[in-house]
Amino acid sequence: MINPGAISFYLLYPFIYIIASLPLWLLYRVSDLFYWLLTLSGYRKEVVVQNLRNSFPEKSEEEIQAIRKKFFRYLVDLIFETLKTLRMDEKESAACCTMDNPPWLQKLYEQKRSIIIVMGHYGNWEWAGPSVTLNTKYQLVVIYRPLSHPYFEKMMVGMRTRFGTMITPVQQTLRDMVAKRSMITATAFIADQYPPAEGKIWLDFLNQDTGFFTGPEKLSTKFDYPVVYIQVKRQKRGHYHITPELLFEHPKQTEEGEITRTFAKRLEQDIQAQPETWLWSHKRWKHKR
Repeated sequence: MINPGAISFYLLYPFIYIIASLPLWLLYRVSDLFYWLLTLSGYRKEVVVQNLRNSFPEKSEEEIQAIRKKFFRYLVDLIFETLKTLRMDEKESAACCTMDNPPWLQKLYEQKRSIIIVMGHYGNWEWAGPSVTLNTKYQLVVIYRPLSHPYFEKMMVGMRTRFGTMITPVQQTLRDMVAKRSMITATAFIADQYPPAEGKIWLDFLNQDTGFFTGPEKLSTKFDYPVVYIQVKRQKRGHYHITPELLFEHPKQTEEGEITRTFAKRLEQDIQAQPETWLWSHKRWKHKR
């Protein structure tokens, strides 16, 4: 029996492979074309504009529309940059996403202390994984939500595990962390997604009542793994820079909710500084308290 999912994948894969093989300068010319097509389609325009209005009530409509345009250009670039990961080698990856490696991070590794990384859908989180793997001695383990399409899931797994990065489905997080306790790991969470029905805390985030997933906080306090915030700042097209920040060296000494609140506030600062590089097309506030 013909598998429709397989057909769709094998029809699209040659296009994906060609895109991934393009030099960056040409990749962005193609991205410009798709940005124009996306603008014509009106994809999630109202969702983005409403999210921006609610998050920045102090901004004029002209400013909101300017951010919207910058966001959609960034979004198309992000999609093509993610596809580019399929064919990037270590040299190109290191050049496109540089990283600070502060002394305190090296000291934690020398002390054989695993860490938990928290970050948001800000900058290029897909390029951040290879950069952390290539620039630190930590074994990076990325917690992710598997795709429902098995063929594209297999492709994304291959892209995300390049250069030695490990990935773990979110449902297996605790089991995997227990199994890897003998290793010195950096377990990374994209921690600004809408949380499940249970295990969340409500915070004021971007001028809105927002639910946050408390999994990273609970796991960091359980294992007493230092919590590190990762900023992935876009410097220009094709170039990002990662800055790690130590939020809590001893999570067991924190109060309930303190880690999640601190992460949310730190991410909010980055979004306010460079709003166009956060994922505004996501229906982040579709559920209320």
